[in-house]
Amino acid sequence: MTEARIQTWNKRSRRKFLGEAAVAAAAIVAAPSVVKAQGPVSMRWQSTWPSKDIFHEFALDFAKKVNDMTGGDLKIEVLPAGAVVPAFGLLDAVSQGTLDGGHGVLVYHYGKQTALALWGSGPGFAMDANMLLAWHKYGGGKELLAKLYDSIGANVVSFPYGPMPTQPLGWFKKPISKVEDIKGLKFRTVGISIDVFTGLGAAVNALPGGEIVAALDRGLLDAAEFNNASSDRVLGFPDVSKICMLQSYHQNAEQFEVLFNKTKYDALPDQMKAIITNAVEAASQDMAWKAIDRYSKDYLEMQTQDKVKFYKTPEAILKRQLEVYDEVVKKKAAENPLFREVLESQLAFAQRATRWEQDTVVSRRLAFDHYFGPDGAAKKI
Repeated sequence: MTEARIQTWNKRSRRKFLGEAAVAAAAIVAAPSVVKAQGPVSMRWQSTWPSKDIFHEFALDFAKKVNDMTGGDLKIEVLPAGAVVPAFGLLDAVSQGTLDGGHGVLVYHYGKQTALALWGSGPGFAMDANMLLAWHKYGGGKELLAKLYDSIGANVVSFPYGPMPTQPLGWFKKPISKVEDIKGLKFRTVGISIDVFTGLGAAVNALPGGEIVAALDRGLLDAAEFNNASSDRVLGFPDVSKICMLQSYHQNAEQFEVLFNKTKYDALPDQMKAIITNAVEAASQDMAWKAIDRYSKDYLEMQTQDKVKFYKTPEAILKRQLEVYDEVVKKKAAENPLFREVLESQLAFAQRATRWEQDTVVSRRLAFDHYFGPDGAAKKI
């Protein structure tokens, strides 16, 4: 082979090599961008909350986190309750694919599978909502929840998140001083609390959040509970009642639920699923921080501007709630093996976790009294 032919062959080989390298590089660059090649994934969601409720704001906060973290590759639009289906119809709508996902609470599915209400409806066996979420993630709750949804044929993927503070006993026409004061009241609540308040003698009506105040105003209800100072205020509770009883065991450890249609979720790339999982946890903590800020402001303003009077629920009522709750869950566990399985798992985790908490976490009451005193006036330092 002459030198000229050798040079020509080398040039052709070099061009071929560079061409193949460019194709390979392009393939490597394109590999993580499967979603971009297909275009962004759009999801239509609905919350179980009115648009003015802070809970709907929490739903929008979660969607924004996902939308931002995926760089727009996943776009979640969240509609308020009733936009597509009624609030209590969310699970069916998501499972059937009428909606791609939703934001609500597990206790709203009580009629489908009673054990679902154990994620938040009750005293939490001395756990708060954050501890119950710890059980869910690390104590077997996640696996049990998937099992429960399978048992009712729900085509969904569920992410409990967003620990709620202890909820008030509710709004009344006059302060409740003894258990007998609850008897005969037309009362709104949801989940296992339906059975607890029925056991306390109330006539219970489970209504979505957006319907409660109107029912109170029209006399269809004598009393009701919903959730927190911000939600209760914006929904108009102070317009129909000036008496709110604080502290209760009926929903001491509740959290929210992010719900995906399983078929839609399973079709997402693994990287996007990882983003969703981490967005759930980020939104969970952000919600808890926002709640402390907003709930405390609205609690103060309801006292100063709306002239609402708050009372602590008497200990006798709290003790009776626990007794009735034990009776209710014992009956449910006997009727439903899955209910018993969840119950036993929670009790085992709670016994360990709450013992650790009670032994190691200092009570903040002494520090509160030291700095602010019984009248709430700040101490000068």
